[in-house]
Amino acid sequence: MSLSLVARPQPSKLMVYLSPLLALVLTLVSGFLMFSLMGIDGLDALHAFFILPISDLYGFSELLVKAIPLVLIGVGLSIGFKANVWNIGAEGQLVMGAVASGGVALLAFESDSVLVLPAMMIAGVLGGMAWGAIPAWLKTRFNANEILTSLMLTYVAGLFLSFLVHGPWRDPEGFNFPESRLFSESALLPIILEDTRLHIGLILALFVVATIWVLLSRTLIGFQVKVVGAAPRAARFAGFKEKGLIWFSLMLGGGLAGLAGMIEVSGPIGQLVPQVSPGYGFTAIIVAFVGRLHPLGVTVAGLLLALSYLGGETLQIEMGLPQAVTGVFQGMLLFFLLACDVLIKFRIRLGQPSAKKATAETETANQEAGA
Repeated sequence: MSLSLVARPQPSKLMVYLSPLLALVLTLVSGFLMFSLMGIDGLDALHAFFILPISDLYGFSELLVKAIPLVLIGVGLSIGFKANVWNIGAEGQLVMGAVASGGVALLAFESDSVLVLPAMMIAGVLGGMAWGAIPAWLKTRFNANEILTSLMLTYVAGLFLSFLVHGPWRDPEGFNFPESRLFSESALLPIILEDTRLHIGLILALFVVATIWVLLSRTLIGFQVKVVGAAPRAARFAGFKEKGLIWFSLMLGGGLAGLAGMIEVSGPIGQLVPQVSPGYGFTAIIVAFVGRLHPLGVTVAGLLLALSYLGGETLQIEMGLPQAVTGVFQGMLLFFLLACDVLIKFRIRLGQPSAKKATAETETANQEAGA
């Protein structure tokens, strides 16, 4: 018996929401098989990966700490992806936001003003927006592919940060380690849960999610983003400015990534170091698609992918496995999500239909879709 794919007359709305759940189940099954082939009890490994990290209040607070940058970047990227603007350089925009906000913190090192944190936030957003403006300008001016330009700028940002912490911004009392001096108290985010690292960035992230939801569902520019992504020709006929939406998408995504960078260096890290992110900018791409480009879905997906970071660290400690397990799970989740998304427009048929029947079904599907 053979399997074949048959086009659906209309995309399945049910599969739009079931696809991420099915991808998660397949990821769990594949993870179980992977651990079993390695000679490790699969159930114990999955328990250590998904349950043990959040089995107490501190672990759950750490989940929220790691989810904050993923959610912020994910909702920013979802705007661009809806408009078919493919910003792959959020990691570099995060780094430049960290650099800009870190520069403010170092400049105001001896200040205890309450304005230091707001100034850092503004600097972080502007730093990310400036880095996002480069591929936006190249796209609208020369039609350069924003995937390549934004991605390549990520490595430029990383090298620029490395230059700063190895050179002019290196802590003079840091025993020659490549890091800046520790930020002053006025440049650190307030903790909102005692005896944890959970900071006020959580409230800020929730506010951003609510704002983006309102923007997409209740404003004209949100409507334009959806139309440009779903029907570019109709958008041009309606007079929507595609170049303006490219600028808007990349600047908004860059600004939120820069804000995430500011939150990282003024929250869990407390200084500038050569690696301010374990790859949040790239993981947020998975977050955006698992969350179906919807702010609420991105929030849930951000928690799931944040758990993958905690799970990788737990497996490293409890079972001596490499932390690369995190990347394996993230990659499998994205792979299965893309595979399951095929079922949105196609359904599986058991057995090979005849050529005549297949042609008739295809013509019927095309006619119904056109109607």
